[in-house]
Amino acid sequence: MRFGVLTGGGDCPGLNGVIRAVVRKGVKEYGYDFVGFRDGWKGPLEGLTTTLDLATTRGILPKGGTILGSSRTNPFKIEGGVEKIQENLKKLGIDALIAIGGEDTLGVATKLDALGVKVIGVPKTIDNDLNNTDYTFGFDTSVNIAVEAIDRLHTTAESHHRALVVEVMGRHAGWIALHAGIAGGAAAVLIPEVKFSTEKVAAWVNSRFADGFAPIIVVAEGAIPQDGDIQVKDQTLDAFGHVKLSGIGDWLAQEIEAKTGHETRTVVLGHIQRGGSPTAFDRVLSTRFGLAAITAAHEGNWGTMAALHGTSIEMVPLASATGELKLVDPSRYAESEVFFG
Repeated sequence: MRFGVLTGGGDCPGLNGVIRAVVRKGVKEYGYDFVGFRDGWKGPLEGLTTTLDLATTRGILPKGGTILGSSRTNPFKIEGGVEKIQENLKKLGIDALIAIGGEDTLGVATKLDALGVKVIGVPKTIDNDLNNTDYTFGFDTSVNIAVEAIDRLHTTAESHHRALVVEVMGRHAGWIALHAGIAGGAAAVLIPEVKFSTEKVAAWVNSRFADGFAPIIVVAEGAIPQDGDIQVKDQTLDAFGHVKLSGIGDWLAQEIEAKTGHETRTVVLGHIQRGGSPTAFDRVLSTRFGLAAITAAHEGNWGTMAALHGTSIEMVPLASATGELKLVDPSRYAESEVFFG
């Protein structure tokens, strides 16, 4: 068989680990051929390919990003897009696709599967918001990057007696903010799932200062105040209908300073959370996902996705991953509030 492999959506530490595992096992154990599609769904849409074999995938495990490139191309938003993909797959002799991505990328894969294209999915998102898998690779790396930044910010905040607002990624799900905030000893963590009170945040800030410490507030980019709305950069949408989030950290810092009188600064970690080498956890998880994906393909288990359940990798229906987002349960957030203030 001949497989096409693609990575879509935001780049993420661990993508290369999946590619490496898929190709290594596929070639050595099954004798399969592989073609790399460049730049997400743009690859099969426009016939953009690159060589994938043992030589081209050697040494890529510790590298961040993706050797295949990525994009947020949505073929279902392009006239004749699906037909072009089917035509290019046939022209290139591709029997099946292995799609590595998040909600949007796997959503396209799910629709293609329903149209008869043989697809296996691998879940990828630093937000950890894909359903039916306990964790996605990239999340652990992202949290560790955020925690290292928070640890460093504690010392400068205390030196200048300032409050610091640290804005992390998390459009709809607050997993990064919650884990990084708890691990980093934040005075408060604000997530999209629970609207926050600026008065309560100000009280937490004052409480931390009263105890002789400079507070760090960790806020997810999609967090929403009780009497406000989500902060966006502008009203433009990407190919999957997402607005560009921007500004909650700066807005919150101004509110804190106005309500408490304490100087407050903002640090937006942004894309630094996506970059660099994956952690050991993410290297192992991405490798196991890749091995499971090519095994499922060999067994003809089409329309499924590799998932982590406990310590086991299992194949689940693609549609179950994208039907709804995996959000932070209110009880998980409530248990962390004892550390606020």
